[in-house]
Amino acid sequence: MRHQPPFHRSRPPWWPENEPWPPGGGRLRHRPFFRRLGCLFIIFAFLGLVGFLSLLSLAADALGLIHAPAGDLGWVAPAGAGFFLLLVGTLGWGFSRVRRMSHSLDDLLEASRHVADGDYSFRVEERGAPEVRSLARAFNGMAARLQTTDARRRDLLADVTHELRTPLTVVQGNLEGMLDGVYPADEARLKSILDETQVLSRLVDDLRTLALAESGALQLKREPVDLAVLIGETVTGFRSGAEAAGISLDARPGDDIPLLDLDPERIRQVLTNLLSNAMRYTPRGGKIEIRCRVDSTNVTIEIADSGAGIPAEELPHVFERFYKSRDSGGMGLGLAIAKNLVEAHGGTITAESQPGRGTTVRINLPIVE
Repeated sequence: MRHQPPFHRSRPPWWPENEPWPPGGGRLRHRPFFRRLGCLFIIFAFLGLVGFLSLLSLAADALGLIHAPAGDLGWVAPAGAGFFLLLVGTLGWGFSRVRRMSHSLDDLLEASRHVADGDYSFRVEERGAPEVRSLARAFNGMAARLQTTDARRRDLLADVTHELRTPLTVVQGNLEGMLDGVYPADEARLKSILDETQVLSRLVDDLRTLALAESGALQLKREPVDLAVLIGETVTGFRSGAEAAGISLDARPGDDIPLLDLDPERIRQVLTNLLSNAMRYTPRGGKIEIRCRVDSTNVTIEIADSGAGIPAEELPHVFERFYKSRDSGGMGLGLAIAKNLVEAHGGTITAESQPGRGTTVRINLPIVE
């Protein structure tokens, strides 16, 4: 049985769901740098051989080892001198190229030390041979991603600390008050503590989902999904709440939606987050509509509300984690999770809004044949 290289094996469990396997089609890339280096070596060898044979012929004729008619070896000296000058020129050109390459590699080595020490802002100048410039460009891209990841990690720690502080303070304050006899251990107090622990539990679940999605490690359980049925089931869970709040909830998913290859629980989570936001910001007497349309490549879901809308300066940031408006009652994770889950399915999500005229969130999901 023929042995296959590792990249022909099946997709490993840790490989991101939204990236193809094997990477790059499983084929080895061409290496023009090594081809050029090989050609340069062949040229050096050829010129050296010709020069050596020319000098050997002249030396043999001078020593009388060979006897050539007068004038037959007259071309050897000029040809040998020409090949020698060409060899020197080629060696000089090769030396200058190697020197430039060595300078670029020294820069990369110095930059790698900075990155290893935690300085992700260090960049190298893209110069030298095309392959070295490509290496420098890849290094700069890697350093930029590391810098972004490090900044996200720091921001996440600060945001999580801030979000955990409030429920933990409430729980700790109530428990200390009960132990000191300041508060009675009655049902109301215990229910308040339970509510705060539920907030903590939701926060931990949301953070885990967000971390998996942002790292590309989220495992999607894809299956053929009837999107109209999924939307109908999700909307049904909000009917009673909408009626109690005096909000009209209208779902028109359409009948021509093809089966989509989706993770139904993750898409349900996206729809739930978006409907919860729409319910929160739609006043009594308002309206929420869920619409779908299909084109040749995508299914578009629109969730439109008649709420207060989002100010123009806040709209570009609504999908950032822990970003909350002044009157927000949530933790600022719902839209960030929705964005990452949609992108994990290969789709996109955008928001349009005008203050006083409501907000429309648009999801595009690809149709996979």
